[in-house]
Amino acid sequence: MRRIRVLIATLGLDQHELGAMAVSRMLRDAGMEVIYGGRFNLPPMLLRMAEEEDVDVIGLSCHSWEYIHYVPELCDLLRENGLDIPVVIGGSVITAADAEMLKEKGVAAVFGPSARGEEIVEAVKTLGSRAHG
Repeated sequence: MRRIRVLIATLGLDQHELGAMAVSRMLRDAGMEVIYGGRFNLPPMLLRMAEEEDVDVIGLSCHSWEYIHYVPELCDLLRENGLDIPVVIGGSVITAADAEMLKEKGVAAVFGPSARGEEIVEAVKTLGSRAHG
């Protein structure tokens, strides 16, 4: 059985990739395969990467407010292209109200600044395992 494949990236002009790199290492150490998409991505770029890499989960690190605009666009693009890939986001600027809005738009899990690493790993494992039936 193949390992869970996770695409990790940041959106727009968000240059804060330390959290994305830390989560990438946590997921890798938990036995998942991580494809690191880096910074300065837009939803169409993430869609293409997700398709090309055949990922099970997309994880986004959000430390600027651009996620409010880009994450719903990404969820819409995934649906329009018939891709059932869960999107998980985490970051220091995510408010409770934004988390609720993002879940309504289709985000599978949202982690704010107080999230524990184990919590993130377990959520990604659960969501990624669904892709393997």
